[in-house]
Amino acid sequence: MRRPQELGRLITAMVTPFQDDGAVDYEQAKKLAMALLASGSDGLVVVGSTGESSTVTWEEEHCLFKEIKSVVGEHGAVIAGTGANSTEEARENTVKAEKWGVDACLLVVPYYNKPTQEGLYRHFKAVAESTQLPCILYNVPSRTVTNLAAETVIRLSKIPNIVGIKEASGNMEQVAQIIHGVREDFLVWSGNDSDTLPMMALGAYGVVSIASHLVGKQIKDMIMHFAKHETAEAAAIHRRLMPLFRDLFVVSNPIPVKFALNHLGFRVGSYRLPLTEPDAKSAEIILSTLSQFRIDLPL
Repeated sequence: MRRPQELGRLITAMVTPFQDDGAVDYEQAKKLAMALLASGSDGLVVVGSTGESSTVTWEEEHCLFKEIKSVVGEHGAVIAGTGANSTEEARENTVKAEKWGVDACLLVVPYYNKPTQEGLYRHFKAVAESTQLPCILYNVPSRTVTNLAAETVIRLSKIPNIVGIKEASGNMEQVAQIIHGVREDFLVWSGNDSDTLPMMALGAYGVVSIASHLVGKQIKDMIMHFAKHETAEAAAIHRRLMPLFRDLFVVSNPIPVKFALNHLGFRVGSYRLPLTEPDAKSAEIILSTLSQFRIDLPL
């Protein structure tokens, strides 16, 4: 089992490429995985929310885990998005992902059914106890409605194979409470590119990024400058990248980043309904912002 730090400071929440007929494009997914590692990523989240997990079937997910791990090998961490709003489904998916040799799993807060904090604790505890994999919690209340409270994260951090959290609440007070209260080797990754540097100032380890599809080396440079206490250099990169961080969310993720990749010539196909192409105004904003940046992804 990888130590938490070996999962990496820069993890990309990878999009899922589709063919023209809507089928998963496994070959292009493998090419994208290797291109992301070549442009600064230490690891990849496969079939998280950016990977359109809500419309990818379990069978497709398992195939993606297997295929991507087969090409990535030991070059980077493969973190399987195995969370669900059903505890039993999340357990089953995590057990199957472990069989394909992934390095960790990402477990999103159950959505729609609005569990209590005690329900969240029991949910994550049950999934973690079903696997030997390192488990990363994922708090994104803008999508799940329910917030995973700092007190619950601290309680869950006492479970040995729950090793960290992707924290996307945007609440810096909550981030500080988590980092202050969890065990020493429990890691916190920012779940929003725009929050990475502020969260690292509070003690976070890195980011699970969207923008790293495009500017991975630059984000990695920012992270490493900060880790070496070169704060002015890190802040300058952060400020320069902020327009991209902002405009990759001009409409719902992953619409902008897939649109950007397709425009640049790295084909990742369309979206599965109910996601659609960006409207004309949003597309114009994305393209205008994109033109201002050097792209790190090998095209």
